[in-house]
Amino acid sequence: MTLSPDITETLARARADLRMGVPVVFSGSGQTMLVVAAETLSPDRLAAIRALPGTPVLAITARRAETLKARAYDGDLARVKLPSDAGLAWVQSIADPADDLNSPMKGPLASERDGSAELARLALQLTKTARLLPAALLVEVESDAVADTHNLTCLRVAEAGADMLAASQMHPVVSARLPLQVSEAGRLHVFRPEDGSEEHYAVEIGRPDRDAPVLSRLHSACFTGDLIGSLKCDCGPQLRGALAQMGAEGAGILLYLNQEGRGIGLANKMRAYSLQDQGFDTVEANHRLGFEDDERDFRIGADILRRLGFSSVRLLTNNPAKIAMMEQHGISVAERVPLKVGENPHNEAYLAVKAAKSGHLL
Repeated sequence: MTLSPDITETLARARADLRMGVPVVFSGSGQTMLVVAAETLSPDRLAAIRALPGTPVLAITARRAETLKARAYDGDLARVKLPSDAGLAWVQSIADPADDLNSPMKGPLASERDGSAELARLALQLTKTARLLPAALLVEVESDAVADTHNLTCLRVAEAGADMLAASQMHPVVSARLPLQVSEAGRLHVFRPEDGSEEHYAVEIGRPDRDAPVLSRLHSACFTGDLIGSLKCDCGPQLRGALAQMGAEGAGILLYLNQEGRGIGLANKMRAYSLQDQGFDTVEANHRLGFEDDERDFRIGADILRRLGFSSVRLLTNNPAKIAMMEQHGISVAERVPLKVGENPHNEAYLAVKAAKSGHLL
């Protein structure tokens, strides 16, 4: 028996450290790197990193590198060499596109092309799952003894690599009766991921037959649309429309997944909205931030459905990617049920981009 944290717990600790601006030590591929998220980097920590013998690099995704015209020699990312006179403002201007149009010339930017990019890749994955901008400052150190010296979390790639990409198992926390406007026969199930990230919810209407395809929706949390009535998206009307249809049929399962902003988090979604105000569409804004079109993990929904005893669904969706992901992870989609609601003058362009660039059936 051991009291030491396992790799899942260590990853959760590392995410929390990065969110607070605390460095994390990564070890593997013959290297040991000190890593800190660019978004939460402080002047003092930057000065401390500068004082180390190694030469720092700023890891950014290939999406962000494309915007900055930086060479992504590593394919999916670029390791930009930190200029000798670069301060915190320069680091954060590379990470955050908010001022790109006012100050488009960031370079010339020189990218590292030698050595392994594995630790940089892990650092970017970790900043994404921490809901931070995908940019991290790395500097090589002699050994992982620096973690003990400075009381830092240490991640070893051989242990962390597979876990970073694996879907965290869902564990039921509690289930309770919850009368709703659409149906007094409502029940809410709360599920907690093993990796310590946000909890996810299943709203059960009536008593769905576990042996038949259940009317179901995978709904990603949208604070702006679901709670405060934003007109920039169709999320709120989709949520209420799906529940109303389940109530009318007397049975259904709505999964409310905490994957705000297509998996980038509320703060980054607001950054994307700000870029949209500058003239970029939804997908372009995500790319300028360094994200893919859609960062959500629909494996979470498949896991919850299985744990609730369902193997087949009638899926309320306009998104073929949801259907494909369900099928890939053991949930049969017997029928796609269209859900076309909520169009208004403020979201016409948004819906057009969903159809043209993301393949939504609108």
